[in-house]
Amino acid sequence: MTYRLIALDMDGTLLNDHHEISPQTAQSIKQVAAQGVEIVFCTGRTPINSIPYMEQLGLHEDGYVIVHNGAATVHAGTREIVHQFPLAAQGLDPYIQYCKQHDIHFDINTAFGLYVDSIDTLQADAGKMYDNFLMTPQVLPPWSEFTEPVLKLSAFATIDQLDQAYAEWTTWNPEFNMLRSGEFFIDLMHPQSSKGASLQALAESKGIASSEVIAIGNYFNDLSMITYAGLGVAMDNSPAEVKAAADEVTLSNNEDGIHHILVKHGLISV
Repeated sequence: MTYRLIALDMDGTLLNDHHEISPQTAQSIKQVAAQGVEIVFCTGRTPINSIPYMEQLGLHEDGYVIVHNGAATVHAGTREIVHQFPLAAQGLDPYIQYCKQHDIHFDINTAFGLYVDSIDTLQADAGKMYDNFLMTPQVLPPWSEFTEPVLKLSAFATIDQLDQAYAEWTTWNPEFNMLRSGEFFIDLMHPQSSKGASLQALAESKGIASSEVIAIGNYFNDLSMITYAGLGVAMDNSPAEVKAAADEVTLSNNEDGIHHILVKHGLISV
């Protein structure tokens, strides 16, 4: 089979647990890209903290990043927003109130902006999280003052807190796509927004069929692109449900799982 596009999740997939691309994985991705295969990052991250990794690989001039779990697609070279899924921001108010009442940290995202309720009272673990992900939050203004579309609310808390929030919010018949994007995260987005939907739109704009796409990920927010792609691959560090949905399972993000799947399918030689 000839593959023309490879979609890569970042955290837990492309990046090891130190938030780095290993030398072996970097070399393999560059080798595939040199053959004309398009490399697309599909991540819950923002453009600001995903494009630098595209630049590290030398793929940014003509590359794309699908960010905010599919809520926006951005050209890595020009930073032009190619497509986005704006949501009805005022509908987030009940969820924001719940977060405040239950000591759950939340942030609001536009394509390039990140907003929190208060910077002065930012919890230590939330501050560390932003530092790790190279993000600088701003103070959340009233909805009426936003000049860019709101794309996502992210809730960040303990697993137990988020389990309870997810169970409660599900009973509200949410008008949003609500997903667990990591053990410590819940995201609320436009109902049609997902990695799979944005990946499909990007592939179709380039005349690439789903059968010509490989998608590699490790968590529930990757399911839509794993099931869309002709070859959907789960990392070995994925939950069992993600592995079950994938066509194949490769090694973990700390064992160059991307490299191994590329070798297995003959996209690179060793």
